[in-house]
Amino acid sequence: MSDNRIGLWLIGAKGGISTTLMTGLAALRRDAMEPVGLVTETAPFTGLSLVGFGEIVVGGHDIRSGNLFDEARRMWVESRAITPEMLDGAAGYFSEVESRLRPGTIVATGDRIRSLADMASVAVVETPRDAIARIRADIEAFQKAEGLAHVIVVNVASTEPPPSRPIPKDFAEIEPLLDDAAQCPLPASSLYFLAAAEAGCSYVNFTPSAGSTPEALQEVARERRIAHAGCDGKTGETLLKSVLAPMFAARNLEVMSWVGHNIFGNMDGMVLDDPRNKAAKVRSKDHLLASILGYPPQTHVSIEYIKSLGDWKTAWDHIHFRGFLDTPMTMQFTWQGCDSILAAPLVLDLVRLIERAHRAGEYGAMDWLACFFKSPLGVTEQDFAKQVAMLHAWAVKHVA
Repeated sequence: MSDNRIGLWLIGAKGGISTTLMTGLAALRRDAMEPVGLVTETAPFTGLSLVGFGEIVVGGHDIRSGNLFDEARRMWVESRAITPEMLDGAAGYFSEVESRLRPGTIVATGDRIRSLADMASVAVVETPRDAIARIRADIEAFQKAEGLAHVIVVNVASTEPPPSRPIPKDFAEIEPLLDDAAQCPLPASSLYFLAAAEAGCSYVNFTPSAGSTPEALQEVARERRIAHAGCDGKTGETLLKSVLAPMFAARNLEVMSWVGHNIFGNMDGMVLDDPRNKAAKVRSKDHLLASILGYPPQTHVSIEYIKSLGDWKTAWDHIHFRGFLDTPMTMQFTWQGCDSILAAPLVLDLVRLIERAHRAGEYGAMDWLACFFKSPLGVTEQDFAKQVAMLHAWAVKHVA
């Protein structure tokens, strides 16, 4: 256990992943649940002197109205995913966190996300530079008020549309544009990253949004010695792809086509119902097969919003492959999982691991965290087993 408390600052603090994470943290603090789903509660990570669950202080930004308890309760009312008893046990914790939430920014979020905002509380008109300064001030005030050794900013907000214009590779070209929202190419997720970097915080992008991915911003991270990781948490269908595709490659079976159809009904699904937002997610889900197989099979990924499903996600995949004597064969699978339940423990794992890396003086893209992401930064390896081996090698090296 470390001696100092750390901060977890959530972008999208009222969303399903965030409130599920808070419910879990509250339960872990009072020993009301087993740490199932947490990689960091297994060997060799238990020897890393990771921050304890009671040492993580949560705050964050959100653009929506509503209180945390009501948002968390949706997981029972709409999805039957977290019991009322577990939610009631976290009620006091939600109230505590609520006092540390601040309005996020709607600058460069896209029309669909902007439509969700509580316009009475967010800054309707601000430049990207203003947004960065305000977000940074909120995070720094949080760190000072709580006496935190370090803060990790985690983006779990809804998926943004891809940037509408190319992002220069040199930050010196971007910096003057921060005074003009119409000219600045950076989306909101990247503004949050810059605010985190200026505040000296580590950063995790659990979404397909740009975040710290642009080359110019990765250079900012290196210059400011910021540890960061992303992007797009790998929790379901793509996780299975990264496990199954190496099997076909190892057996020299030719994958001719791989079709994946995804349906789910939470807020992320509603946002992805906009074709512009969906484009970023599809791109993140569809690129790994060619990397693993060594050739590009015909692929198709669809994502559809079905409101009645709530947080439950169903993925049906059809794999058409060719074997000996040119014989075509088929494999199909159906994956059904609760999106936020799958994601929340991974966010906690990432927070604990990246805090440990920060404590060790590491900075830049944490490529050894690749197994947590669909589009990992700093590495091209997509084979899940090989990614896990990278993670374990890092852990063994740092075991106290």
